[in-house]
Formats: sequence, C-alpha cells, structure tokens
Amino acid sequence: MRMATGRREILWGISCSVLGFVLWQFATDIDTPIITLSKVGVVLLVVGIGGVLYGSYLVATSKEHKK
Repeated sequence: MRMATGRREILWGISCSVLGFVLWQFATDIDTPIITLSKVGVVLLVVGIGGVLYGSYLVATSKEHKK
C-alpha cells in the first residue's frame, strides 16, 4: 500500500527539519571549505518546515477527507 502524497510530504518535511536542526545546533565547530554546515542546517530546517506546511495543505484539501 502506498503512502498518501500529503502524509509523505509531512514525513519528508519532519525528517528534513530534524536533520537541519541537528546540523544547526551541533555542527558549528566543523569547518568546511565552501559553506558552513550550520548554514546548511538552517536551509534544511526552513525547507522542512515548508514541506510540513505543504503536506498539511495537501491533507486538508484531499478528496478523501471531504466525505
């Protein structure tokens, strides 16, 4: 059985947000040549929150829940 698109987006958004939060909090001491991992963490956190919001919108507007 396949997962619904909205729920999949929510799960993807939560996982990106958690990974972004971990990078943002704990990767500040790691030096990389191009971009810092804490900045990547902030970007992942924002993208993950956007994914959760988009998935919530898909779940709220799906035809299955309008019965």
